[in-house]
Amino acid sequence: MEKFYDRKKELEILSTIEKQSVKNACFTMLTGRRRIGKTQLLQHFIENKKSAYLFTTRSAEKALCQEWQKNLEESIGLKIFGSVQNLSDLFEQIMIYSLTNHFILVIDEFQDLEYVNKSFFSQMQNIWDKQKNKSKINLIVCGSVYSLMTKIFKDNKEPLFGRITHEIYLKPFTPSVVKEILKDFNPKYKAEDLLCLYMLSGGVAKYIFLLMYAGATTKNKMLDCVCNMASPFLTDGRDILISEIGKDYGIYFSILQAISRGLTSQSEIDSIIQKNTGAYLQNLQKVFGVIKQIRPLLSKAESRNTRWQITDEYMCFYFNFIFSNQHLIELGNYDMLKQLIMRDYETFTGKTLERYFTAKLQEEENITQIGGWWDRKSMNEIDIITINDLKKTCKIYEVKRQSSKVKLKFLESKAAIFIQNISGYSYNIYGLSMDDM
Repeated sequence: MEKFYDRKKELEILSTIEKQSVKNACFTMLTGRRRIGKTQLLQHFIENKKSAYLFTTRSAEKALCQEWQKNLEESIGLKIFGSVQNLSDLFEQIMIYSLTNHFILVIDEFQDLEYVNKSFFSQMQNIWDKQKNKSKINLIVCGSVYSLMTKIFKDNKEPLFGRITHEIYLKPFTPSVVKEILKDFNPKYKAEDLLCLYMLSGGVAKYIFLLMYAGATTKNKMLDCVCNMASPFLTDGRDILISEIGKDYGIYFSILQAISRGLTSQSEIDSIIQKNTGAYLQNLQKVFGVIKQIRPLLSKAESRNTRWQITDEYMCFYFNFIFSNQHLIELGNYDMLKQLIMRDYETFTGKTLERYFTAKLQEEENITQIGGWWDRKSMNEIDIITINDLKKTCKIYEVKRQSSKVKLKFLESKAAIFIQNISGYSYNIYGLSMDDM
């Protein structure tokens, strides 16, 4: 049997909701980027419980109803006499059944029901509102198109606004889990292998296991696996974002390419795109969740000294190396693609390593704030600072691939400037390198 990794907190939350739903109907939304492991989590959770798992396909409504009707009878014993023709009738039968029977109902790719029947969400709201107070259903809806799921449940103009009782956003695996998985598949792994795996996956389950099950457990084998004709790593970035953004993705992709190459201020991005990109950047952050705006630690919320950062390691890799080299992929020149990745690999993974250690410190340290810091002219810059406001302590870190390149004296001078922003706090400085992964 395949080993199931981590997700302890999410399983605890789902178990708590399950107990509540025995008495009162619960309606949970589970989201997270594609490939993160939502379906695996839910299937693991409902195993050996009275439950039905329904997958949404963009088929005709009648066909989908027949498929679901059969599934419901086999899994939870819900018998509906005759053939149900539409989703609202089927959902009403499910809710009536839940008045006397407790069970878990998972509907996966929930957002695609809009393509099956645009009016279903309104019908669902009406049925839910009528039956929920007497129902014992544990309804969990899951969707991988973040923008659509958010719109369905959080836009106050939508019928299902305010109906969910719980929300779970599934995040990537933490560095310790990524290490655990790599160690299981390659007990003798090196730091470079771990860094490469983090660069390509950022903790996204599907990418990790694609590599592990292919036997790609070292840096060289991972890059070989990425740079070949059948590799999903060559197409997944485009496919995922088009499912979120739609057909008008050109400017969005150009912006993401610029950010992946280190052009992180809006003025730099505007100069490359040759137009004001403010609205596009806001959409990428608030609607699609692909980037985030970062400020120097302790700076004011209104500070304009900001940078943009891609929130997903794989997307950062994709736009830096794959999107910009589409001509090589079209020519089938995968060897040259790998050579270009290898040429820029050390420079590129310097920033990956910073983000790895940021995630690692978040996981391991007892802190209240974490981030980088830079002054207005970007003359003085600190890679990572952690703060514990209860103990009034700071830890200030410089991150380099090689420990020999860490310059603690130089870091001390920058730390002395930063600490002026935070009176009454003690601080220590540290160097982090691949030896500390």
